Amino acid sequence: MNSLKDRVAIVTGASRGIGLAIAQELVQRGAKVCITARKPEPLAEAVNVLGGPDVAIAVPGKADDAAHQQEAVAKTVETFGRLDMLVNNTGINPVFGPITDVDPGAAAKIFAVNVLAPLSWVKLARDAWMGEHGGSVVNVASIAGLRASLGIGMYGVSKAALIRLTMELAAELGPKIRVNAVAPAVVKTQFATALYEGREEEVASHYPLKRLGVPEDIAGAVAFLLSEESGWITGQTLTLDGGVTLGGGL
Repeated sequence: MNSLKDRVAIVTGASRGIGLAIAQELVQRGAKVCITARKPEPLAEAVNVLGGPDVAIAVPGKADDAAHQQEAVAKTVETFGRLDMLVNNTGINPVFGPITDVDPGAAAKIFAVNVLAPLSWVKLARDAWMGEHGGSVVNVASIAGLRASLGIGMYGVSKAALIRLTMELAAELGPKIRVNAVAPAVVKTQFATALYEGREEEVASHYPLKRLGVPEDIAGAVAFLLSEESGWITGQTLTLDGGVTLGGGL
């Protein structure tokens, strides 16, 4: 469990859910983390859960805000002396319904947070540390980016773009920096509540493993892709779906 000893990560959107589980897994493996999210209070609570300021710091702000991105990267390097890993976990989906009805402003915001922000975070991490010393990036995509996803189509399009961005960055930034992604199916978080609340058993029945995901299912896979155990893997998207895409379920 010391596979990431002395390494340092930024995990965006990590005050709860998948992001917090990823940060916990990294700390358990010996890493130190900077976590980000919009609200300071949940972030402060998350720092305590992670073990306090010796292993975790928090920088509140919006993931697509350039000043926030710069502050988080600068504070991470200032506090811990390095930046080896980046997890672009923040994602938004403020609309539900036919993709043809999505307001252009809402579509632009989805792409700003889900696609352009990860690109900016990677560029800053590269310039601050990884470009010279090496590093590893994991983008949190979705199976919505691999197939049609009725009702959340624009979110799916943005995640498809994130998967392609992962490939492009991996090709451009190697050999110093590896870039991979994970594509989860429905994971039991507050973000995904609308996809299963009140009908979890029905939704899970479409999964060969007969259950929905939990944040820890994603955290272990992300830690693997960040670690040297995956040192010959880059540009790949690991599907984490309980088998649901095997049979065309929901």
